[in-house]
Amino acid sequence: MKMNKKKSIKFTSLTSKLLIASLVLFVLAFPFLGFSSYIIRIAVMIMVYCMLALGLNILTGCTGQVSLGNAGFYAIGAYCAGILATKFNAGFMVCLIVAMIVTAISGLIIGIPTLRLKGSYLSIVTLGFGEIVRLILLNWEALTNGPLGVRNIPKPSFFGLTLTLNNGGMYFQAVILLSLIALVCYLVMKSKYGRTFNAIKEDELAANMMGINCAFYKTLAFVLSATISGIAGCFYAYVITYIEPNMFNFDTSIMILSIVILGGMGSIRGMLLGSLILVSFPEVFRFLNEYRFVIYGIALVVLMRYRPQGILGGRSSKPYPLPKALRERVDSLNSDVGSYE
Repeated sequence: MKMNKKKSIKFTSLTSKLLIASLVLFVLAFPFLGFSSYIIRIAVMIMVYCMLALGLNILTGCTGQVSLGNAGFYAIGAYCAGILATKFNAGFMVCLIVAMIVTAISGLIIGIPTLRLKGSYLSIVTLGFGEIVRLILLNWEALTNGPLGVRNIPKPSFFGLTLTLNNGGMYFQAVILLSLIALVCYLVMKSKYGRTFNAIKEDELAANMMGINCAFYKTLAFVLSATISGIAGCFYAYVITYIEPNMFNFDTSIMILSIVILGGMGSIRGMLLGSLILVSFPEVFRFLNEYRFVIYGIALVVLMRYRPQGILGGRSSKPYPLPKALRERVDSLNSDVGSYE
């Protein structure tokens, strides 16, 4: 019996490794499979929204702080890149670093005053932040060109090669950025910071009683979330080459939150799945484009009723797996209890 169990475990492990290897090969070969630039653009946008969802997942999925203002950080990152690239001829890396710094400071500014807020109060404050950013971008015409937006953002170049959708450069740049962000999120979630975030999410009062500085860690979650959103915004500005304030409205924040809830809060793979579903949906079912947010709402209500943890979220009721020796002891106790019954 033990031998069969070991074989099944090895078989499952081998199968998962083959699936992962096949997926990696498909992702790397995708631009060379003859797809049009339109399809490649959709794939890039899926990765952009996955970056945004990963940023919000740190704040909402791991720490339990519901934010409706991540579109504001997204806009700040995009405008930092657009203004620096068009008015100061800055390169992509310079724009990326500046976008990260500015959005991190913005996350710190919005994070500190909201430390005592929870639930709907925090959502309302972050919603107001997103709208304030959009109105500033709309009215500060000297810097942002107001409703006209920032046009003709140049494509990034690498050793003299201009990166575009047609040559696959922007696609691979998105893959690299997404991979790095996913790796950082994974390391954070598996570290003591991730365990602390989860403790605050489960019971903030108990976390305080355990000596955790909840104010510091909640602010840190805001800063991390804002920084990742700024990276996504910077890259988006280079992809689209034109940005204007209404691209970063309340609908964008709802879209990001929907991806986090649908994919599974706290799950990195869930963010990719949620982005794939919600970004590709308007393209596949274009005749339902006007009703997409109604459909999103219905899908979220159904999901909250039958699987509140999301599609790939919360596989186990235990936050962390038990050690092997303890797990075997629990199984033996359960079997003893069953024999007495």
